[in-house]
Amino acid sequence: MNDSGHLTALQVMQDAPVIPVIVLRDKKQAISLARALVSGGIRMLEVTLRTPEALACIEAIARDVPEAVVGAGTVRSAADVQACAMAGARFAVSPGYTHAVAQACRDADLPLLPGVATGSEIMAAQEDGLTELKFFPAMQAGGPAMLKAWSGPFGDVRFCPTGGVTAGNAAELLALPNVVCVGGSWLTPADALAAGDWARITALAREAVQLRRTAS
Repeated sequence: MNDSGHLTALQVMQDAPVIPVIVLRDKKQAISLARALVSGGIRMLEVTLRTPEALACIEAIARDVPEAVVGAGTVRSAADVQACAMAGARFAVSPGYTHAVAQACRDADLPLLPGVATGSEIMAAQEDGLTELKFFPAMQAGGPAMLKAWSGPFGDVRFCPTGGVTAGNAAELLALPNVVCVGGSWLTPADALAAGDWARITALAREAVQLRRTAS
């Protein structure tokens, strides 16, 4: 983050090798989970809008865990952007790309990581001035081979592959020159959340931070 407090998409991507993709249904869990991830070295937290409680969870993390930088995932409309910004989200992640969502993020001063899976979608995002993009669903849409193919025509674009990314394949993706970070849900397993096993989540976060060294 720069001196003005403004956050860029590249800063979101560069903070750690992994952005956790989080599904939450309990505001109390949200605070404990955020603290556990931050303890392990992961600050950028993508809370997906996949549950009715998601906005309340974003609000709770933004209010009670100031050392975390909470963002909203599964952002699909301008209304989603506005609701997330009101809840205190600091960045937005979308499963696809639309001009309307990009414009709403600009209006709300929220950095956006939009999802792309084709060359046409990359070009549409670039026309709107975006060069940091989420490759989604990464493994289903071509994985490392697709990213290598894109490095020629889209050498100025940097990616966060998400979708099918695991602790087992993350290092291969992070080794690619056009990949800055990856997104994954393995840092917040459903059984660990259900059990309140925050120590396990902190340990997974610590392992994820080490991926950068392995990839380099």
